[in-house]
Amino acid sequence: MSESNKPTDSYTIVIFRGSTAKPLRFSFPRSIVLRAVILGVCLLLADLALLSHYVIRTGEVWELQALRGEMLSAREQTAAFSTAVDDLKRRLLTMKEVNQRLRVMLGIQEVKPPDLLNGRGGDERPIEDGKGIGVTEVEKKVEVEKKLEIQQKADQTNQTSNAPAEVSQETGLAVRVKQELAWLHNEAAIQEQTLEALTAAAEKRSNRWAATPSVWPVKGWVTSGFGPRISPFTDKPAMHDGIDIGTAPNTPVLAPAAGRVTTVGFDPKMGNLVNLDHGYGIQTQYGHLSKTVVKSGQRVKRGEMIGLVGSSGLSTGPHLHYMVKVNSQAVNPQQYILD
Repeated sequence: MSESNKPTDSYTIVIFRGSTAKPLRFSFPRSIVLRAVILGVCLLLADLALLSHYVIRTGEVWELQALRGEMLSAREQTAAFSTAVDDLKRRLLTMKEVNQRLRVMLGIQEVKPPDLLNGRGGDERPIEDGKGIGVTEVEKKVEVEKKLEIQQKADQTNQTSNAPAEVSQETGLAVRVKQELAWLHNEAAIQEQTLEALTAAAEKRSNRWAATPSVWPVKGWVTSGFGPRISPFTDKPAMHDGIDIGTAPNTPVLAPAAGRVTTVGFDPKMGNLVNLDHGYGIQTQYGHLSKTVVKSGQRVKRGEMIGLVGSSGLSTGPHLHYMVKVNSQAVNPQQYILD
């Protein structure tokens, strides 16, 4: 059998290089070509699968980035909302404090809880010669105990939480905002009722309001508050029946409410002083003045000058001693200051 009649089991590639050059021939067995074709198809399918997987994963990455951006935006909005809630809470607490002072000034008693919730007792001993536990130390002790209790609750919460940190933080912030909103809702309703009661009381007691101290008699710094203190003269515990307001000498002292001048004189301890009777059992006193500008029996209005700040009498420097009495009992003057 000649070569031309042999069965062909291969593929031949002929390359012609010109009219005179001998052509090049490349023969490939059919099995190898078939395998190469199958391998190429497999590689093509693998490339298509890889490309499809890449496209899908790229879409998921874009979606994840979009979700992360939305989450960051939501977190910022939640944080901003939480800040706004905190600001509203501070304002509401300030309003609550003002309402409390208005209650005192208008003579409206707060509703007290049942006696079972107000029971107190225990052995006590008075403060003598600076010994024992002072009021400030007691307050510090109570504050420390409260902080420890809060920390223990926080530790218990952290131990029971198994969620990831980021999710836990988001959930905690959302829960906190929800709790703050509930508190604001309840407290706003309470303060709204309080304001309605105060408005009705103020309308009925406008005359008393005009005669009730409600502003600072002089602007300055409270250098000594109302209540127990260490005397600057004896270094022993003593009761301070007013507040000391430090300010520049000869600063005008203004009447915090309408009243009648009952005393203008000099006292070895209080120096130059003025007493005002505002009616309704309310009296005020202004001590250590450098000069008095009113006379006994004179009527004064809120904001009218009654004297000048000084350091007369028993004093360590220029200041105003401001005292408020209700039914002859000294009370904290800051309860009668709204601004």
